Amino acid sequence: MKIPEAPPKLNDLSLQNILPYLNDAEVNKAVKQFNIRYLYWSEFKHKPIPDSITHEQLWLLLKVGRALGAEQFKISDVPGFQLTYNLTPYIQEKLHNFDLNLGGTFEGKHIMGENDHQRYLINSIMEEAIASSQLEGASTTRKEAKKMLRQERRPRDRSERMIVNNYNTIKKLSLMKYEKLTIESILDIHASMTENTLDDPSQVGVFRKSDDIYVIDNMTGEVIHTPLKHIHISKVMQDFCDFVNKESDDDFIHPIVKANILHFLIGYIHPFVDGNGRTARAIFYWYLLSKKYGLIEYMSISRMIKDTPAKYSKAYIYTELDDNDVTYFINYQLETMDKAFNSLKEYISMKIQEKDLLYDFKKIPQINERKSYILKWLSEDPKMTFTIKEIENRLSVVYQTARNDILDLEELGLLKRNKSDKKKFVFYRSDEFNDVLKKLQ
Repeated sequence: MKIPEAPPKLNDLSLQNILPYLNDAEVNKAVKQFNIRYLYWSEFKHKPIPDSITHEQLWLLLKVGRALGAEQFKISDVPGFQLTYNLTPYIQEKLHNFDLNLGGTFEGKHIMGENDHQRYLINSIMEEAIASSQLEGASTTRKEAKKMLRQERRPRDRSERMIVNNYNTIKKLSLMKYEKLTIESILDIHASMTENTLDDPSQVGVFRKSDDIYVIDNMTGEVIHTPLKHIHISKVMQDFCDFVNKESDDDFIHPIVKANILHFLIGYIHPFVDGNGRTARAIFYWYLLSKKYGLIEYMSISRMIKDTPAKYSKAYIYTELDDNDVTYFINYQLETMDKAFNSLKEYISMKIQEKDLLYDFKKIPQINERKSYILKWLSEDPKMTFTIKEIENRLSVVYQTARNDILDLEELGLLKRNKSDKKKFVFYRSDEFNDVLKKLQ
């Protein structure tokens, strides 16, 4: 990704040049429209504008408008940590919708039942763990990664270890939601995320102690961000914790806005040799859980980011190049949250339809709802294999319940088994599956 062009800067001379346009109705209309969309300079400069003004002049008017309406805050006395953001109509609308929908408990819980609700929670954590790890270079497939997590199989390589670490860390975040954020808890999150995945094990759970760390574009090899010098990290991270834990009506920041700022700051500070992205997204989740946005547990933000990694990088770069205006990053994150929430709603709809599809299986006298799911999976994927442990995790039941269901299906002639290399039984669809099912129905 090519580094975007830096925008023109405000200065006394250029301000004099735009004064004649302050009362121009057509220009003011353009300023309002472009500030609602909050385009960055490299996008804005190609848009059609009134003939009476240049893109540079109109940009400076945009910046004046943004500066007048901006919320300003300082994270630390260390230079580079004065940030601003604007609550644009787009941001306010998204915040309102999220406030209405993300608080409380899973809305599909009563529709789907406790077991389905728990299954989706586990599935969502898996999706987030896999996508977040893939963003950081894990190379396994979603299907293989999910199978590993469901079987609780030991990871075979660094990529799988990253995913297991991420999965276990995300599950811990819910237990941390009533605690204040401290340096120790940040280091614990990082250690949990990066254990046995770093080239240098001594870097696990500690802040970096050198400045030979750069954020580099994987395609071009170009340096796109030079992080904070390591001598300032301890102070800035303590200031970061103070900013997180501070609760004051005078300095109120909407929790979703603040969560996204925290996400940005970890990437911007880059306090670790590796694992900064995973740690940033974990803190984002933890903060929203701590502010009672319960449905965030069911939404995989990283899966949406993974679909648009260039936009994710640009959101960081635009913010840094445009005087630490974090509005660009907030806009991008709200867009990904919206996609993740829509994915959740689609899942609820799918589960309702799935209930209807299970009806034919559930009509069979000896088939309960759990067994009907197993039969459905085998009907859709005739080559599917599974262990008792995998079904235990898929159905969110205890081991004995999963074992009884599987052995019942085996006794009916629907399943066969083999013993794996690790002396665990692996079950699969019998050759007589369709005939037996037809007789039972």
